[in-house]
Amino acid sequence: MPDFHAAGIKVIHKAVSVRHVVKAQSLGVQAVSTDGFECAGHPGEEDIPGLVLIPAAARALDIPIIASGGIATGAGLVAALALGATAVNMGTRFVATTEAPVHDNVKAQIVANGERSTQLVFREFKNTARVARNSVSEVIVKLSQRPGATFADIADFASGTRGRTEVLANGNVEGGLWWASLAQGLIDEVTSCACVVEQILAEAEQIIATRLPSYLAAPNIRSSSVDV
Repeated sequence: MPDFHAAGIKVIHKAVSVRHVVKAQSLGVQAVSTDGFECAGHPGEEDIPGLVLIPAAARALDIPIIASGGIATGAGLVAALALGATAVNMGTRFVATTEAPVHDNVKAQIVANGERSTQLVFREFKNTARVARNSVSEVIVKLSQRPGATFADIADFASGTRGRTEVLANGNVEGGLWWASLAQGLIDEVTSCACVVEQILAEAEQIIATRLPSYLAAPNIRSSSVDV
């Protein structure tokens, strides 16, 4: 780590639990990316969602937190900031943009998919990954659950080359594994990166300026009495 610092390089560490972010801070990273269970890619084995992971990490850290996993809207940005994050990561949302270097079929499939259109694979091998649900992911899950299964039994289906070539380059969304988060359920159009950012910021500003103050101004909002 000192070598990175001496070269002026900022180090951001991805973590999926509080103990991991605390360890990363102790080693001298400048920020952490907390990946909640909703994320695409590898959410870890402890299944901690962002709603808990972000504020729990914020309590334990002095360095900035970048919230990751299931964020695709202005509301998600506001929620992450309210929970203690300094910024957010959005992967799946930016795959569904005109500039993303993947086939248009993949972008269209993200828009068509819902929040249930993902699948956890490799769990039996302690390397859990969240991917878009398709015929290949279904086969991998089925083979992995056989008694005595090893990664060799699914290696061909899980090939990264297969996913990059068949899916991302050629547009066959059933041709291999490809990453996507639960945020698919929040994405309803393919647009430019600039539009995504503008829309998210506009929604966040509207929530902060209008919706939240209206809640605080509502009658009896602070009442805690309960009829028994």
